[in-house]
Amino acid sequence: MTQISKENGYLTLINVFTVQPVNQQALVDLLIQATLEVKKVPGFISSSLHRSLDGTKVTMYAQWKSPEDYQAMRANPSASPFLERALAIATFEPGMYEVVETFVPGS
Repeated sequence: MTQISKENGYLTLINVFTVQPVNQQALVDLLIQATLEVKKVPGFISSSLHRSLDGTKVTMYAQWKSPEDYQAMRANPSASPFLERALAIATFEPGMYEVVETFVPGS
């Protein structure tokens, strides 16, 4: 389960895919398949998949134990075909982040 906290020190990836609305569901399905494989890799913590209401974006919020774990996954040949297929129907803007602060009601 995704737990957003600056104390855990996880690497956060926020990947935004831009897609034609007609391809949004295909991209969502592809990213689900990819994540079912990737979640078996050491260092994977969690992933949440979001789609825009206008059909033009798909965003994945993922957490990895460390940048090294993430890079090891990227070097794994089982991950490459999914990204190649995604890039055939969408553009991709990746980003690596660290949590600076979280806010909840009443705090």
